Amino acid sequence: MKDDLWRRDEIESPCVKICVVHPQARICTGCLRSIDEITQWSKMSPEARREVMASLPERKGLLQKRRGGRAARLKR
Repeated sequence: MKDDLWRRDEIESPCVKICVVHPQARICTGCLRSIDEITQWSKMSPEARREVMASLPERKGLLQKRRGGRAARLKR
């Protein structure tokens, strides 16, 4: 379902409304953009937005998940 409140005439934002900045990677864990990219999005040219969108898939690897949590550490 589209959210008409967020609809614009530019390249659609990759925002998924999960806005949490990863402390080490310094990118949003929801959309994978940097804070600067998020704040400048509406002022970016269509070409600049396309460049950001193209770079997002490779950023997913920057978000490393902890595996196992406390229980896994205690087994060591």
